[in-house]
Amino acid sequence: MTSPITSTYTVTGMTCQHCVASVSEEVSEIAGVTEVGVDLASGLVTVTSSEPIAEDAVRAAVDEAGYALA
Repeated sequence: MTSPITSTYTVTGMTCQHCVASVSEEVSEIAGVTEVGVDLASGLVTVTSSEPIAEDAVRAAVDEAGYALA
């Protein structure tokens, strides 16, 4: 079994828990993603996956939620 892969991204525009939920929901739908952690204060989104995830996929999911990767 391979070790989980963790990547951290900075998301701009999040201001509340609804923002956090929207980003978490969209990013968690990416194939291979096993966990999503969002820190509202810092804007950091930590994505844990079973396989490498393309940054473009994360960017698209964050865009879909209405926010942007920094």
